[in-house]
Amino acid sequence: MTDTYLVLAKRWKRGWELHVDGVGVTQTSTLSKAESVAREYIAFALDLEDENSFEVDVVPQLDAELAEQVRSARADVREAERIQREAAAKQRDVARKLGTSGLSGREIATVLGLTPQRVSQLIGRSGGAGSAKSRA
Repeated sequence: MTDTYLVLAKRWKRGWELHVDGVGVTQTSTLSKAESVAREYIAFALDLEDENSFEVDVVPQLDAELAEQVRSARADVREAERIQREAAAKQRDVARKLGTSGLSGREIATVLGLTPQRVSQLIGRSGGAGSAKSRA
């Protein structure tokens, strides 16, 4: 099991203080650098050779209302990504079934509102082989 270090990032006038739970405090000028700075600090403070041998969870300190809005927005994005994965799986399944039922790639594209190239990707057909036969 990999250790995970919680890093509370607190804003101050010169950047961010990074309070690493159980380790100590360091600083960074930007929040975007917080994870890499925290990793380096943790590895140095604990005399670890590999900065990637543990997980780092950087949590910016925000007022309660903003923190809830961030949590909600992230949850919504995760849910949308899940729904998109499910929809793509259904689309692949339907495209394959349409192909098995005898529809051509172009016909499948029309039925699903996709490009023929996207249908080829979904059902794993190579458009090149069919094209070569029709020209021969």
